[in-house]
Amino acid sequence: MDLGIAGKWALVCGASKGLGWGCAQALAREGAHVLLVARGEQALHDAAARLQADPALPAGTQVQAVAADITTEAGRAAVFAVRAAFDIVVTNAGGPPPGDFRDWDREAWIKAVDANMLTPIALIQSQVDGMAARGFGRIVNITSSAVKAPIDILGLSNGARSGLTGFVAGVARTKKLAAANVTINNLLPGAFDTDRLRGTMEGAVKKTGQSMEQVRAARMAGIPGGRFGTPEEFGATCAFLCSQHASYITGQNVLIDGGAYPGTY
Repeated sequence: MDLGIAGKWALVCGASKGLGWGCAQALAREGAHVLLVARGEQALHDAAARLQADPALPAGTQVQAVAADITTEAGRAAVFAVRAAFDIVVTNAGGPPPGDFRDWDREAWIKAVDANMLTPIALIQSQVDGMAARGFGRIVNITSSAVKAPIDILGLSNGARSGLTGFVAGVARTKKLAAANVTINNLLPGAFDTDRLRGTMEGAVKKTGQSMEQVRAARMAGIPGGRFGTPEEFGATCAFLCSQHASYITGQNVLIDGGAYPGTY
């Protein structure tokens, strides 16, 4: 299937690894020009070089990279100094740390909300009017399955990402955007084989005294699919939501978790 996004410009945040990388790779393989953003300069440039060398990229596909913290005004300014307008935006920031809500002060909450709610909103705000004027726009926010099924130790993430979800539910349905072929959707990952998941399991190893193999097996046992997801398949779903074929999908929360969420709705 031709997704119809060849030649479009995409901004992908947190793109040096994990789910952001999976999205950047999938979009570039469809011929979309991609600007990758991440904080770690070396990892980012390694990722950009790897993507440029991908034999599956159509001829002429451009790959750029900006090492910046997208959660800051200075970081966003650095990105927009390279390119001001995008047809596709994939927002993505590392999740806040787990813990007991009793230990979180105002600064911890502000940091979580700034990264996982206000930054995506700022990126949406900067791009949607231009997208509407051009008659095409796709924004995909990488959030979390915890938006559907909150996890007690991830209160910072639950709160901040739920705030973003509520905001998107309203703005995505405004006629000025939806009728102009501008869609905004959220992708909710469950357990994917990324550094963040491995870090979480390492914490469980230290806490329980179990081996990594035991912790890994126990985590997968709770997933009907019997495995962790891959960044590549996550990226494929993202690319579809960014495609010409997804113009009738907006304001949705797309859960990708191998069947782990037990609810009907």
